[in-house]
Amino acid sequence: MTTLLLSHETFADHAPPEGHPERPDRIRVVNALLEGDEFGELKREQAQIGNRADVLRAHPEEYVEMIEQASPEEGLVQLDGDTYMGPDSLKVTMRGIGAMTRAVDEVVAGNVHNAFCAVRPPGHHAEKVKPMGFCIYNIVAIAAHYARAHHGLERVAVVDFDVHHGNGTQDIFWQTRDLMYASTHQMPLFPGTGATNETGVGNIHNAPLSSGADGDDFKQAFNSTVFPALDDFRPDILLVSAGFDAHRNDPLASVNLIEEDFGWVTLKLMDYADKYCDGRLVSVLEGGYDLDGLTVSVSAHVKALMQA
Repeated sequence: MTTLLLSHETFADHAPPEGHPERPDRIRVVNALLEGDEFGELKREQAQIGNRADVLRAHPEEYVEMIEQASPEEGLVQLDGDTYMGPDSLKVTMRGIGAMTRAVDEVVAGNVHNAFCAVRPPGHHAEKVKPMGFCIYNIVAIAAHYARAHHGLERVAVVDFDVHHGNGTQDIFWQTRDLMYASTHQMPLFPGTGATNETGVGNIHNAPLSSGADGDDFKQAFNSTVFPALDDFRPDILLVSAGFDAHRNDPLASVNLIEEDFGWVTLKLMDYADKYCDGRLVSVLEGGYDLDGLTVSVSAHVKALMQA
């Protein structure tokens, strides 16, 4: 058994304005890293375009139509204060969805033990009817609904360690008991959600971190909140919103994790996937805006996945 890597060179074709932190170089450095000899044992596939029907399980028709109509033939369209679409953005986002649904298929079939989807733009800020925070569609939430609809996996957990709270995933999961969302994130920080009293129907578990938090604080948040929630929920598959902007070098936050912290949490989540999910774990790239910090953190994350 091995780790599946799904990516595509066209993830660089989504091009926000010059100087935007969610820039094409993010995926270029990740893909260049993962071409290295130390990752030679990865099983590799080119991500394919996802299906509109899969999007509609997480976002209503009117929202999908709004996004499709907003997609420009040239130039840039601004969807909110920091979320943009260019001529290739919708296709790129749909390719990210295709990566995740394919990864779910392969992990559930037992063809691979786990998977990492190196995609952009990220998705976890996209709410049911609202794009925001660089995100157009909520890729991880779409994959969660896909796992239920296509594979009968009733209980799906998403664990999110991006430094920004995944308000979109929380919003989409809010009233569905068989979809669990657990997050560590800096607070206060964009988008302003993620307090401990935001619990949905008992399926939402937030563990906010203070500015300046370090690896010990991160581990405590997981040990006190996220891992007990997974023990109570007992998921059939575990999806990971893998944002690496909690790295100490990242310019958009002030949490002081190092790459070894991401390796630690990956191994622990794999243990929980082994315990409850027959090892089924799929990870998707979310944030991470310092290129060096992103590179070393993705390296630690994928090397841990490869230990399965």
